[in-house]
Amino acid sequence: MPDTGALPVVVTSGEPAGVGPELCLRLAERDWPRRLVVLADIELMRARASALGRAVRIVPYCREVPVARGCIEVLHLPLAQPSQAGVLVPANGAYVLGLLDRAISGCREAEFAAMVTAPVHKGVICEGLGARDTMPFTGHTEYLAAHTGTARVVMMLVGGGMRVALATTHLPLAAVPAAITPALLEETLRILHADLVRHFGLRAPRILVAGLNPHAGEGGHMGREEIDVILPVLDRLRAEGMQLTGPLPADTLFVPHTLEKGDAVLTMYHDQGLPVLKHASFGGGVNVTLGLPIIRTSVDHGTALDLAGSGRADPGSLYAAVELALAMAAARSTAH
Repeated sequence: MPDTGALPVVVTSGEPAGVGPELCLRLAERDWPRRLVVLADIELMRARASALGRAVRIVPYCREVPVARGCIEVLHLPLAQPSQAGVLVPANGAYVLGLLDRAISGCREAEFAAMVTAPVHKGVICEGLGARDTMPFTGHTEYLAAHTGTARVVMMLVGGGMRVALATTHLPLAAVPAAITPALLEETLRILHADLVRHFGLRAPRILVAGLNPHAGEGGHMGREEIDVILPVLDRLRAEGMQLTGPLPADTLFVPHTLEKGDAVLTMYHDQGLPVLKHASFGGGVNVTLGLPIIRTSVDHGTALDLAGSGRADPGSLYAAVELALAMAAARSTAH
């Protein structure tokens, strides 16, 4: 039975034309230990359930009154225009951002314990905002940082028995070396270490740090970033008591006997670590934003417009994201 004394977890349903709404319907198939509240247009949810032939009881969210198991509680925010599965409507971009705004405020005001996000479509949000040459919305992570006043956040994916954090995220590969400065690397490691303690219950986290270059630079023969930037930062933080191993060659870091010596991995760029994790997690990976004043997890896939409305979308990543948000909320409650 859900713990009615614990704060609920809020789930944003994401792009209304994508698979997010129908994946949220699948939450009714499991018995969760806390209340889950879905942020969506309630008529959209009912229409999508009817179209898919899913007999799900969908009820309006009432903060003071929990509902019975097997229901979907929906905190209603109205669409700007009706939505059809697979068909993007730019006018609904503001609606998608409104879901995020409501979830953020609810978490910051202790209405919700954590937020879980279904996928959004960056392009249609920007088109709806009237942007042509700029990207006013670059993604969940940046939006959450800006709207919580957080100067620096860290992306970490969890799945396949691994936790993989990134020093840099969505940059051209040619821009990565210059972006990895001592200040950025130190701040990233401090955030990663602090949130492994705060949200994952690890009192002394062990972090494996990848090098930037092949063979971790091979003593400077394949690049000096390990010698000039990464190693001095690791030495300084080790002197403070952090358990840091590296810089390690990325091609041998992701083997079982090395991974078992760490609680998390820090890679230097997006495609250094995430292909390994996504291969190992088989669609059940979770994206976590570290460094925020709130707990946020997300699915590790996109809107899948080609699957929307078919009923074939796999809820595994959403289930995993909710499970991790629940575990992080429990760990945070215990720590307090």
